[in-house]
Amino acid sequence: MLLMANSNKMLFSFILFFSTLISISSNSWLGCWVGLEINLLSFIPLMSSPQNLLNSEASLKYFLTQSIASINFLFAIILSVFFMKNFFTHNFLSVIINSSMLMKMGSIPFHFWFPNIMEGLSWINCFILMTWQKITPMILLSYYLNFNYMCIIMVFNVLIGAIGSFNQSSLRKLMAFSSINNLGWMISSIIISENLWMIYFITYSIFTFIMCFTFYIINTFFINQLFFFNMNFLIKISVMINFLSLGGLPPFLGFFPKWLVINYLLNNNFIIISFIFIMASLILLFIYFRIIYSSLLFFSFKLKWFKIFIKNNILIFIYFFNFISLLGMIISTFFF
Repeated sequence: MLLMANSNKMLFSFILFFSTLISISSNSWLGCWVGLEINLLSFIPLMSSPQNLLNSEASLKYFLTQSIASINFLFAIILSVFFMKNFFTHNFLSVIINSSMLMKMGSIPFHFWFPNIMEGLSWINCFILMTWQKITPMILLSYYLNFNYMCIIMVFNVLIGAIGSFNQSSLRKLMAFSSINNLGWMISSIIISENLWMIYFITYSIFTFIMCFTFYIINTFFINQLFFFNMNFLIKISVMINFLSLGGLPPFLGFFPKWLVINYLLNNNFIIISFIFIMASLILLFIYFRIIYSSLLFFSFKLKWFKIFIKNNILIFIYFFNFISLLGMIISTFFF
């Protein structure tokens, strides 16, 4: 039975991987749409499990939202075929296509499903939803950008990603809002150039993977678990480093792509947008600092109710990723 479940997971993971490649290498909008649909239908079996009702609920919600986005996308494709020669429909069509892609990614103003669905998923699925599932919509977004619309969207993404992180006790929701915040940066980077987006996306994916993997290993879903669990001190330091990288604190590697984006925005006189971006990062850093401060300080008290035993080989993995973060921090310092 276990072998069958694993083989199913492998099959659907394989289809998930290739559906993204189908979409981004397609010659027509219809091919892109087909790739998106295959992607959706391969991710749902990975999400749902008969043992956990929350997973099944999350997969149903995910299916409904993605279907609505796909219908909008298909509607825009059909309209573009009809009104291809008409100049006045260009803005209207680009807004519809952009909106359907934003809905697929869980961006503002279609973000309400994203934290709710994240809450019902395992850490591995959270990681896929926050990283891999954003690739196709991002690439399709770059094909048909409405610049003014995207400027508004990316500013609101960054702000709501930061403000929504307040008073979150769930680590998964915190990561979801962090993802919404980073989405604003990603949209601005893809407007600038695809190479910059690649740099940003890869660094963001690395840190998201380290966070999700660490939380998965220590089986942590809420912030208070970080306070009360008697964890290895080095794991707490690892979580701290990666939280600060996600927030974009200067010497860390996570700041490097953000610095490139800010640099471009300032050179092209987008001063207000870059100011909002930096302020939102400061809000996020305040929230992360609050969590880190508490979890590190509580280490000295005798409040420990649980003792976590982690196998050595898994710890080596965590330390290896931690080493990558520190190494990246040293390398990025030379860039500055």
